[in-house]
Amino acid sequence: MAWIGGAYSDSRVSAQTTLVLPADADGVARAVGLLRDGQPVALPTETVYGLAADATNGEAVARVYAAKGRPSFNPLIVHVTGLTMVRDLVEVPPAALDLMARFWPGPLTIVLPLREGAGVAGLVVAGLPTLAVRCPDHPTTQAVIEGLGRPVAAPSANASGRISPTRASHVLESLSGRIPLILDAGPTRAGVESTIVAVEDGGVRLLRPGSVPPEALNLAPDAAPAGRIVAPGQLASHYAPAQPVRLEAVAAAPHEFHIGFGPVPGDRSLSPSGDLAEAAANLFDILYAAQASGRPAIAVAPVPAHGLGAAINDRLRRAAAPRE
Repeated sequence: MAWIGGAYSDSRVSAQTTLVLPADADGVARAVGLLRDGQPVALPTETVYGLAADATNGEAVARVYAAKGRPSFNPLIVHVTGLTMVRDLVEVPPAALDLMARFWPGPLTIVLPLREGAGVAGLVVAGLPTLAVRCPDHPTTQAVIEGLGRPVAAPSANASGRISPTRASHVLESLSGRIPLILDAGPTRAGVESTIVAVEDGGVRLLRPGSVPPEALNLAPDAAPAGRIVAPGQLASHYAPAQPVRLEAVAAAPHEFHIGFGPVPGDRSLSPSGDLAEAAANLFDILYAAQASGRPAIAVAPVPAHGLGAAINDRLRRAAAPRE
């Protein structure tokens, strides 16, 4: 059964009705039709829900930027069905082939040199000579890309800088009235976005921590150039709820919603047992609950920095960063 989200006016996009459909064959067919018509569609992946558009259609990609209010200097990840499709878009050196064999389909995004004549809309790369590519491990996303026959550009399906969505209801809360369709496949499995790496001179450089722990990758020691956006998800303030966020909080003030972890119970816990995979899956869902709590501030218990904790802490630091 379909249900309808309300519409509201915005100067950047025309108000419209947002339809939420199950991620079944009929829903996939509806999504493919809208993508062919140059419209953006919210799709589930194994990480978070993404706002997809035909990556070869500049007007369609512009609608994604408009719906999200996303800065045009922030590039997008392009999602593909596999190696055959990605070879048409980027140069694939041996080190990248090795990563694809180990982690695709899955939550690893690889930044590679853009091929001449790739046909990707200029807005996708934001003026860069590289392209971020990923093969998602979700049957709905794969079916939609297969049906479209072209790659899709898909950042997270939320207003730019706000909490990433792990449920269709999160997408509706953020983008109702801005997009025509959300496919609902229930909560996402991983709960945090993909890890992003660049393959340069045979080495692998971490650009954004994510669902693939850094320890699983043979990383080069250098860091990304300071102050330069070279991949999605590198803005200093990002993934942020409406309230200010305080980190490393073993106790909370009465006005704060306390997010716990392990021995710190909080109002809600990322993982009472201290399981980092459980914490990653719960992170954005609990941030949405904290935002809706009515309390004017949020405090978050310490989370270890190893394994998936690197991605969790990266998102929390950006959520707590000063707002522009």
